[in-house]
Amino acid sequence: MLQRPKPSDSEADLLKEQERFLVSGAPLAAKVIRRPDKRRGGGDGGGGGGGGECQRDIVTIEDLPDDMPSLTPAPSKKSCSKENRVRFEDQDTEEVLDKHDTHISAVLSRIVVSIYCTASLVVLCLCFRLFHVYSFTYSLLSPSISLALFMSRSPPPPPALREASGPRLPSGPRLLSGEGLGGPDRSAETLRIHQENQAMLQTMSRGEILEEQRKLLAQLVLGPLMVSLGAMLRASILTPEALPPSSEEDLPLKPEKQWVHMGKLEPDKLEWTRDLPGPRRKGTQKAMQARFDFAGSLISPHEDLPTHLGLHHHGEEPELAGYSLQELFLLSRSQVIQQRSLSLNTLASILTKARAGQFASALSGSVMTTLLDAGLLFLLRFALDDNVEGVMAAAAHAIRALLVSDQDEAFLDHSFSWPGGLASFPLLPCSTEEQEEEEEEEQGLPENMRLSAKEKEERRNDHDVARHDVVKGLLRTGLLSRLRYILEVVRPSPRVVQDLLAVLTRISRHSSHAATQVLDCPRLMDVVMSEFLPTSWSAPSLHPPPSVYGLPLAGALKLLRVLATSGRHACARLLSSLGVRERLSRLLSPEPGELLLESGQALRVSAEAFRLWAVAASYGQACDTYIPGPEDPAPPPPPPVSWGHVGGLQAPLVGQLKGLVAGLDGPAGRRESSLALIPGYLHCLGAHYHQLPKQVPSLRPYAVRPLLHDSSSLLPFPRSCSAVCDLQGHGPGPEAVPSLPGLASAGWKDGPGLAVPSSPFPLLTALCVLLDSITGIHKGLSSKFSGLLVSEPVIGYLGSCCRATPNLSNASAWVLRHEHHLLYLLVRLAHRVAPKDPAVARHASLYHQVAMALLPWLLPGSEHLAHDLLCSVVFSKDFLPESHSGGPEALELAELKLHAGAPHLQAVGPLLREACVQLPSLRGCYLGHLAHLEPSVLGSKDAYLGRTPWVRSRLLPELGPGPALPADWPYLPLVTLYERTGGGELQVEELPRGALQAVTHCLQWLLLLEVWREGALKAVTPVAKLARLSCVFLSASDLFLERPVQRLLWALLRLLTRPDRLDSLDLDVAPPGLASFQDLFSALLVQYEAVSFGDPLFGCWLLLPLQRRYSAAMKLAVFGEHVGALRSLGVTLEQLSLPLERYTSPPEASLPLLQLYFRSLVTGGLLQARCPLLYTVALAHLNAFLFSEGPAQQVSPVAQRVRVKGLIVLKDHLLLFRGPQQDSALGFHTYQQLPPDRAQRLERALGTPDSSHGGTH
Repeated sequence: MLQRPKPSDSEADLLKEQERFLVSGAPLAAKVIRRPDKRRGGGDGGGGGGGGECQRDIVTIEDLPDDMPSLTPAPSKKSCSKENRVRFEDQDTEEVLDKHDTHISAVLSRIVVSIYCTASLVVLCLCFRLFHVYSFTYSLLSPSISLALFMSRSPPPPPALREASGPRLPSGPRLLSGEGLGGPDRSAETLRIHQENQAMLQTMSRGEILEEQRKLLAQLVLGPLMVSLGAMLRASILTPEALPPSSEEDLPLKPEKQWVHMGKLEPDKLEWTRDLPGPRRKGTQKAMQARFDFAGSLISPHEDLPTHLGLHHHGEEPELAGYSLQELFLLSRSQVIQQRSLSLNTLASILTKARAGQFASALSGSVMTTLLDAGLLFLLRFALDDNVEGVMAAAAHAIRALLVSDQDEAFLDHSFSWPGGLASFPLLPCSTEEQEEEEEEEQGLPENMRLSAKEKEERRNDHDVARHDVVKGLLRTGLLSRLRYILEVVRPSPRVVQDLLAVLTRISRHSSHAATQVLDCPRLMDVVMSEFLPTSWSAPSLHPPPSVYGLPLAGALKLLRVLATSGRHACARLLSSLGVRERLSRLLSPEPGELLLESGQALRVSAEAFRLWAVAASYGQACDTYIPGPEDPAPPPPPPVSWGHVGGLQAPLVGQLKGLVAGLDGPAGRRESSLALIPGYLHCLGAHYHQLPKQVPSLRPYAVRPLLHDSSSLLPFPRSCSAVCDLQGHGPGPEAVPSLPGLASAGWKDGPGLAVPSSPFPLLTALCVLLDSITGIHKGLSSKFSGLLVSEPVIGYLGSCCRATPNLSNASAWVLRHEHHLLYLLVRLAHRVAPKDPAVARHASLYHQVAMALLPWLLPGSEHLAHDLLCSVVFSKDFLPESHSGGPEALELAELKLHAGAPHLQAVGPLLREACVQLPSLRGCYLGHLAHLEPSVLGSKDAYLGRTPWVRSRLLPELGPGPALPADWPYLPLVTLYERTGGGELQVEELPRGALQAVTHCLQWLLLLEVWREGALKAVTPVAKLARLSCVFLSASDLFLERPVQRLLWALLRLLTRPDRLDSLDLDVAPPGLASFQDLFSALLVQYEAVSFGDPLFGCWLLLPLQRRYSAAMKLAVFGEHVGALRSLGVTLEQLSLPLERYTSPPEASLPLLQLYFRSLVTGGLLQARCPLLYTVALAHLNAFLFSEGPAQQVSPVAQRVRVKGLIVLKDHLLLFRGPQQDSALGFHTYQQLPPDRAQRLERALGTPDSSHGGTH
């Protein structure tokens, strides 16, 4: 017996009860009766149930048929109740026809838009290079733009009606278009028909013509309306220009008063029925709105397109074809299904073309930025929830166009086989300024009051999250669950499946956290494994198959590969829990042609299976895929594995390699294929010889000799292929969005670069890997490979790299990482070969410069390479030939010739010799200060050397913090000591153990770099160098007084104040890590007053920012707040390494500073005996002010105070000052007598009415 449902029943219980009821055939307990609508005179009535029909009342009238005769053929019946619907006699037949019209113009004519957003949308503007361009904005729902977009939808009238609709025209056929006629003589046939019609009309009388017209109207369904349209078409052809507002006489059909609602005529409302005027050229001073066709292409505003294409509508500019971004947004919210899908497909095409950079030269602004700011992300997410499969498919395609770059994916697949190609950077956006400000604000809070990253993320709304990170914003909206539903329940077409798999792959590339979310989404990966990676399938009967369900897909395997790259734990889950191991065995065993798939698809599936297996093997997983034998309770022990099992592998590999090397001299196509295949063979041979050292001597004569014999012709490495030497920089493209980072690899196959098919980069890298393996095993073979290291292309390439300054970004990091590896291999080979080959030793200085330039370029994940360079090449005396070839002595002689009167420069040579002796100690000092990077070094070393048990992830660290080493790493010991000691109140004895020695070693290394490797510090600005060296004075109270420290600081100060260096010292730029240089200068002033004891070195350090060219704020601080420092700032003119003119020229223009100069002179705070330099500077500026042509009211007070008794000496110095002279005892020259012009100027100043009230306070 059936029971009533209970509140505790689940959905499954209800479905079971319903199935039992239907099987039992029991009658219904209730019936649904639809009562007729009395207001409409009847209607449907019926009951539902398993029984018979419900009776209804029917009103019949005699001599009146039950059904109204129809003027059109009845449509096919789709339901039983449709024939009972009420029909009225005044039902418009035109509406019936239009309702079933599916043409593009008919679809676009029924636009009904739902208001959903009022955000402002920046309208892109079409630029012309010859005119000015101004951008302007529209509201997304502008009041001036109607919410309903109409367009001309009526097809041209038939030819017969065109001829009968009016009198003949003297020129050719106006209404006869010839549509439907084929063949090359279409126009001639159209003219012949037109002439026959004219001849027939000439033989007919006026009455016959009207009678034929009446017969035609009786035969037509639309009657007079079609005639009016013909007349309208003829009128529009005669007047293509814009017409004035129509009147009643101008209407194509004269209205009759007896027509319904024609009591009050409104001719303007019929204006839209006219033909659109042709586009007119507008003024070029204002930018024009960008419009696109349905293929996503940009339409010129002057292009005249026919209306039947569906690109015209009645907006503010109805004569212009195409849709703007604003109108596509409105169209995407239409209630008509075709309009929604059409707008989404158009947006997808626009995004695809924008990513390819096709709009960069024509539009001002970024298409993707404009769309994202207008809310495209949420619009597509809402459209993906549509219950119509067509709209859902269009939304999926648009999301793929937004997130996925096919060029980026192709580049990553191409570089997968390169050394280190398994690893990849996460596609995470860089931190914005707002996030950095939030972190700075939280630094002052206690640890327990700071919010965790997860709490911060939860507090932000979806809009803010999506604005900073598009992928994270989509994940917040439940995108993964919706994609699982579409794949599992909707089962869409093959293209939609490929789009969704590509979107999942791009989400997995975002970060390890996003990849974990994909794995954790309920039933998502189960659907992917069961539907798109089955263990068995049958060959599809059609190509391409109508459905990809039940067939293996390369996109699904690629998704698994990217997920496995995120970490060894994720890879283990795929292999164990999701059955990937069985799928690999199934896909790797047969040849691609035996997979029962289309040949191209089978090859892609096989390639992706091997790539997935390579990623799993890099963790030490899936290595036993083919090892287990038949299950036996007591199997015999397996035979021991030895290298004899692979001994026969060498011969075929070497033979194939010889053939490919010979193909390098062939035509271009064969050369490119050889360049693509040789690296793989070299990698395989490198691994083989690494494990079998006895076979190494037999390698070079057979295969590698051609590559090394003529490397200049076989290994050209032009600068255009280098990302490091690229002058323009491999930066983000024109459509780069900070919240959606990518590789910006559009057109990477066509333009110059590392990855183009003709680039020798993969071959050169693979060869260096093989040679590195060989030289590491057999030291005697090192000298035989020197030809590569001294070849002209390689030497020229390395010289260009030393002068380059590559820009680091998310777009350039992918290519730079591979090129950094190549540079590291070349330097490593040179380090092994240089001691044994004089030819390489002659270029040791160049390779050392490359190593020094490479250190601050290495990216996160390459810490092992940086550590190896520091341990081997950077501090190697062999790569500093200046240290043992008379370098210090030659420097001393050069400096003596240039500066014979500067004895302090003689100390540079001994300091350099001492630094060269201490190179091992310098290396230990820096390795000790970089000890905090040890975990990163060990992790990158395990990944680089292939120590699979310890490799955690193939996803590299984030790029946010920057390179592995900072650009100013040589200053690291100084900065570290300053951060540890704080305010500088400690003495040397109280400093941490080894601090003095560390500071000495750091200053020695800096001196060596400044003299012999100036290019190694070119990334550090002069103001940053000055700020880092200032840490010596701020770290301790007497550290700068230590003898070795003071000697090295004097030498560095002389080098920093050379004329060419001094001109580039800009103190207006804030040093890295400081708000401004003035803050640092204030701290130095306080420290000088406290602990300097008049030290001349510290005094020169303070005088350096007081030059005339720098801001007066620092001079105001010295003569105002810290005037006491003038009593001990006794730097003599001989000790100053700068010309005195840098302090005295041009004359000072700051009146407050001049007043402080004069006050310090009058009060005795600034004396010539205590502070000779600033005394001379103050005299020079005040003298120039007194005898300048400035206002007398400003000069008079100063001149009046000079006459005060007791200031005899000051008066003589100030009035008789002639000019600075550094070799003079006073530091300046004086006049014997005041010149006449100056005397007159002084008398005029003293003769002013306000002279009695002089004085400066």
